Amino acid sequence: MLKIYNTLTRSKQEFIPREPGKVGMYVCGMTVYDYCHVGHARVMVVFDTVARYLRHVGYQLTYVRNVTDIDDKIIQRANENGEAFTELTERFIAAMHEDERALAVLPPDIEPRATQSIADIIRMIETLIDKGYAYVGGNGDVFYAVSRFDGYGKLSGKNIEDLNAGERVGVDTAKRDPLDFVLWKMAKLGEPAWESPWGMGRPGWHIECSAMSTCCLGNHFDIHGGGMDLQFPHHENEIAQSEGATGQPFVNYWMHNGFVRINEEKMSKSLGNFFTVREVLKQYRPEVIRFFILSSHYRSPLNYADEQLDEAGTALTRLYTALRGVEIADIDIDVDYRLRFEQAMDDDFNTPVALAVLFDLARELNKTEHKAQLAATLKRLAGILGLLQDDPDSFLKGGSGADGLSEADIESLIADRKVAKTNKDWARADAIRDRLKSSGVILEDVAGGNTIWRREN
Repeated sequence: MLKIYNTLTRSKQEFIPREPGKVGMYVCGMTVYDYCHVGHARVMVVFDTVARYLRHVGYQLTYVRNVTDIDDKIIQRANENGEAFTELTERFIAAMHEDERALAVLPPDIEPRATQSIADIIRMIETLIDKGYAYVGGNGDVFYAVSRFDGYGKLSGKNIEDLNAGERVGVDTAKRDPLDFVLWKMAKLGEPAWESPWGMGRPGWHIECSAMSTCCLGNHFDIHGGGMDLQFPHHENEIAQSEGATGQPFVNYWMHNGFVRINEEKMSKSLGNFFTVREVLKQYRPEVIRFFILSSHYRSPLNYADEQLDEAGTALTRLYTALRGVEIADIDIDVDYRLRFEQAMDDDFNTPVALAVLFDLARELNKTEHKAQLAATLKRLAGILGLLQDDPDSFLKGGSGADGLSEADIESLIADRKVAKTNKDWARADAIRDRLKSSGVILEDVAGGNTIWRREN
């Protein structure tokens, strides 16, 4: 029985889809004006893993993750670069997809873009105006009237009185109320703009997701996900817009992943304390990054540090080493391990406990002579997490050492060492082993006088 922590109810709840056997899931995607950082990678990997598991247990999933390809930051960056905003966004969308593929993130079923959803956005704003939830402000922008929506604050736990107390009255005379937020912005000179009933302009950020999610999944769907920082105001505003427009409940289960932190601060572009996925990939293999992300529960903070990525590499090496030299057969997997793994994942997608099951499997696999079923089980269950899909020997020999030794160089040195051992030149044999170790290559002498090797992570 799958249970999901629902931010809306602040409790774990049994997952019951609206339609038996089918799930609709929407996740807030990237605003594409720069390369993805590790915080974005966490969103990608977490909800990719959720999607993989939902499909594993038999649900017919429709996974939607949007792209925000128009907003103030995009316009500003394009102007700084002296290029069209569409050139900027196309470049970073392509880069985002490259990062996803590197991290074994499967593409969503639907990837709507804000600029391709303008007609749907305008229709939703018109509906909100007709129902009295929105109005044209003094500056021509269209605003949502927060006080008109009775349930405002139910996701974040905030109430309108407290929010009003924190606002400076009269900050924006275009609004009727300081809490009201923009649905449609009138275009400034030289900005990208689209025709609308209110003049040339562009959508506000919040309305984009309401329009895209409901158009792709219907007015009422199962799961909405995103980073914890989106709870307020973005997701709160999505609820107000969507439920105001449709008159129906918007989402049944809200999932939010925790922050990635550096020195106890949230990793973000605005703070300037972020590492792009591309920067980290220069130092660590993609699968190590994915393992690192899954080694913490998705709702917990994830502390980024080289030491923790090094530990992730070592742990992943242990799992691949258990599979090395074992032929993976297409056979039924071990039921007990599968049930333990699913029990962990059914508990709000508890990937650290699921990984612990994989390590128990690897330990048993190392000890037994009957390896086929356990190896198949380890590979199949790890695959649900997007892990261990590489050839073990390729993974363990992959990369390059500190001084750039190729596989041919390593095999040649191992052959020289074998000759030295045959000649009982133990000093020479030890010197070669030490030379390889200093280059990050670990040797293991096995039965039959053979030697296998792997690179340190």
